[in-house]
Amino acid sequence: MHHSGTGSTFAHVSKRMSDNEVRRFLSSGTRTGKLATVRPDGSPHVVPIWFVVDDSGPDWSLVFNTGRDTVKGRALRNDARVSICVDDEEPPFAYVRIDGEADLSDDVDEMLPWSTRIAARYMGPDQADAYGRRNAVDGELLVRVKPTKVVALSGIADEVDAADVRSPR
Repeated sequence: MHHSGTGSTFAHVSKRMSDNEVRRFLSSGTRTGKLATVRPDGSPHVVPIWFVVDDSGPDWSLVFNTGRDTVKGRALRNDARVSICVDDEEPPFAYVRIDGEADLSDDVDEMLPWSTRIAARYMGPDQADAYGRRNAVDGELLVRVKPTKVVALSGIADEVDAADVRSPR
């Protein structure tokens, strides 16, 4: 807590997102994910990714592409455990962190519709087909991450008057 210049006491409050809010947040705009993997030597590796949410079934997942022989691709083939953080860098700030295991596919026919959807999100519909075909080729991987744990907070920098905050009894 801190005091404002008016003599009021304020507390920082963040709000947990519902499952629907998480999927909406992840699908909004062109936010990138920050993918954390474990290299074969055990050291961490974090890189930005373009992704889309697949909520076509009962469970949802994040889908992205990567090269099979990139640091990311090698790390995923060695250890499927990942953590992905997607954040809103504008006040009042929010983020979603997803832990899960990556399911990898090198099936180009399965890859093409997903790489095209990803391209449409980040490059726009006019360039979706070109980027989609560029990223659905031999040597690329389609990566699907089903969450095993989700931490999702919004309103991180929101302030409320401490008089409005009720402590649990």
